[in-house]
Amino acid sequence: MGTMIEINDTLRITKEQGFPRELDLERHLRDPYRIEDVADKVFSFTGKPEIRIYQAPPVRTFLVEDLNGKWIYWGLCQILSLSMDYEKRETSGTYRIIRLNSAEEMKQMFELTHFTNKEQNHFEEVE
Repeated sequence: MGTMIEINDTLRITKEQGFPRELDLERHLRDPYRIEDVADKVFSFTGKPEIRIYQAPPVRTFLVEDLNGKWIYWGLCQILSLSMDYEKRETSGTYRIIRLNSAEEMKQMFELTHFTNKEQNHFEEVE
């Protein structure tokens, strides 16, 4: 017997779960944010389904915004703390953003990671 614990290299969250509300995709595509805009901030996420663990700093984690089931690779973060709710089977925690992708890098990430389906790519039209 045992409990399933997922090991992740990607923090994929919605705005409701704790993706930074101040990061707006349309604005970033027109006038990119700089890492200095978020570097000193600690963000929280809650309600991530299932029990998950992430690498400890200085190891990076991909930071992905889940926008209606579509993935947007914003950059890299470091997970600072984790909390598991075993009754709800949810993970919460805190993170710091350490790198922001340019618009072009955001669009290229699906090709570079090889881990996600084209249907999840925010920047790709699916036939």
